[in-house]
Amino acid sequence: MNEPVGVRFSPPLQGDVLWMARALEMARLAEVRGEVPVGAVLVREEALVAEGHNLTVTTADPTAHAEVVTLRRGAARQGDWRLEGCTLYVTLEPCALCCGAIVLARVPRVVYGAPDPKAGMAGSLGNLLQHPRLNHRAQVTAGVLAEEAASLLREFFRAKR
Repeated sequence: MNEPVGVRFSPPLQGDVLWMARALEMARLAEVRGEVPVGAVLVREEALVAEGHNLTVTTADPTAHAEVVTLRRGAARQGDWRLEGCTLYVTLEPCALCCGAIVLARVPRVVYGAPDPKAGMAGSLGNLLQHPRLNHRAQVTAGVLAEEAASLLREFFRAKR
């Protein structure tokens, strides 16, 4: 994967594949519900804090993206909106909405699977997670189980057509 200008991708760490596989399980749950299959998992010190998947159709909420659902659950579980020390795993590159939520929650590390050339703001269209004018920047690791995540999305949209 070519690095876009201004984006610093970090190499995968031990455990990244395991947690991304769990995020893919969440994405498959979304698909069963008729949602776009995107899943997310929030981890702290190698322990699961929260997990979720897209719920925009189910809840009629345009902000119920997998990342936002998971961040909300994680904050509620920890009793703090600051999710410092956590890593967010998401099957698809976060959009502007989700990157904003990630920055506001102070998540220090984001790992994503498939890039999103149409809406991704963690390297594809821009880089909100590492924008120098924001008060928080996240470390980004891209491409973990990317083909599996992309395949799930391709098959979902192919079936819709």
